[in-house]
Amino acid sequence: MRLAPAALLTMLALAACINDDFATGSGDVLAFSTDTVAFDTVITLQTTATRQFVVYNRGKKQLRISDIHVEGIAEGGHFNINVDGLRGTSFSDIEVRGGDSIYVFVEGYLDEAGQNEPARINDRVLFTTNGVTQSVALRAWGQDVVRLNGDTIKRNTRFTADKPYLIYDTVFVAPGVTLHLDPGVRLLFHDKGAMRVAGTLRAMGTAEKPIVMRGDRLDHVVGDIDFDIMSGQWGGLIFPPSSNQHFMRYVDMHSSTIGIHVSTANPSIRSLYLLNCVLHNSSTSLLTTGGAWVEAVGTEFSEAASSLVNFIGGKIRLSNCTLTNNYLFAVPTEPMVSFYVQDDSGAVPVLDASLDNCILYGMSTELNMPKLDDTNIYIRNCLFRSEGEDDSHFIGCVWKGDPKFNAVREDYNFDYRLGDESDARGRGDISLLPTDGRTDRFGIDRLARGDGLDLGAYAIP
Repeated sequence: MRLAPAALLTMLALAACINDDFATGSGDVLAFSTDTVAFDTVITLQTTATRQFVVYNRGKKQLRISDIHVEGIAEGGHFNINVDGLRGTSFSDIEVRGGDSIYVFVEGYLDEAGQNEPARINDRVLFTTNGVTQSVALRAWGQDVVRLNGDTIKRNTRFTADKPYLIYDTVFVAPGVTLHLDPGVRLLFHDKGAMRVAGTLRAMGTAEKPIVMRGDRLDHVVGDIDFDIMSGQWGGLIFPPSSNQHFMRYVDMHSSTIGIHVSTANPSIRSLYLLNCVLHNSSTSLLTTGGAWVEAVGTEFSEAASSLVNFIGGKIRLSNCTLTNNYLFAVPTEPMVSFYVQDDSGAVPVLDASLDNCILYGMSTELNMPKLDDTNIYIRNCLFRSEGEDDSHFIGCVWKGDPKFNAVREDYNFDYRLGDESDARGRGDISLLPTDGRTDRFGIDRLARGDGLDLGAYAIP
């Protein structure tokens, strides 16, 4: 086959652009996209996420990297690298064409540090080119944990805040057993991990030391965006009918699949009390009740793929709560609050519900029942985004209001504290505020300003 003159000239021009000579001077060295590869805090005895950096040849001639290796100075762990698709700790005679680059991928494995606080691990990747050695630093923090793998807790037990608890599978709290969680306890659930409490849960956080329940991914999705934004990282909390009198105080529970499921065999005993908690970012709902007596004070219910809360019969009391749905991964279509009342079949227990001094404001409609006639549901002094008017079941409400949240969904900011110009400012009924709801989750006295009670979970200072 004979090439046309134009095609031949093009090929000759391209060939002329490729310089197969090697630069050999001491000044002919590499450039790097970063000087440090830093890992987030990682759990010891597990492989880290993979990080990468780029190695550049800024010159016109080829460079031969005679040696690439991990220095191996790290104590308490080690790092592996991947160069040109090969994994290991050392490589030789890697060539980079002029004006070209290669990627280096890094992952680490950290041994247990034998301490409660995270341990720092340092190492370097060394590159030798034309007798000159350059380096990229490697840095990670390793956190020891207490591991639970499908354990059954058979006697009264206290979890302390010394180390996080890493939970695989489902931890079961046996009937008649109380599990105490001290202030500052961190429960990290692996994929599909969950907790089923047939006994009693007493999670006693404080404003200074909240209890955290979350997935075990401590790294970032991309850039500075925490993995926390991803819902469905773990299962959730299940309180079966045999259990009751659970207490959750200053608990931050987020990024689960089912949130909290609570049902009861004895509706005359309170099943669950939530005080100044956050239930956030579920791939289904945040709270589902089945005939249970559940109370929540000063609690935030935010972000879910379905309804935030499902009240299927029972006794429900929400006071100074914020309910908002700006779910990140889809436009929410289900109402934020779904009430299920008894029908002719009697399959659903009788529902006795009240929402007092709350905010209901988000991307979806507020209620699945816009009319509450012939129900035992009462909503008093609550703010709605929707238009509406008071009647015998909606009392003293703020319609078509704007709480002026600090949150900005597009920036992954889900801070639902109120702006100074909020329509929720001073619109609450103080007589409906429970005694233990006087202070919000951030320690702000709801009545300190002296000009009324703000609606929702958070007070304006």
